[in-house]
Amino acid sequence: MAVVATYRIFGREVGAHVLSMATLGTAFGIGFLSLSGGKKSEPGPAINAKSKEEESFVKDFIKKAEGEKK
Repeated sequence: MAVVATYRIFGREVGAHVLSMATLGTAFGIGFLSLSGGKKSEPGPAINAKSKEEESFVKDFIKKAEGEKK
């Protein structure tokens, strides 16, 4: 039978293989969470329109211009 190196952590015997799996899991978990990103915010500057019609016109114009780019 193989002998496993053990470490005493908080009064319990823990195998070296368990520590290595926990370390890798933590490293990959932190990496995944940091690269997953957050909620995307609406890009672009604020529209300072004087009326709702002007604001809707500007938004429609921007949507059409972005659609033509793609």
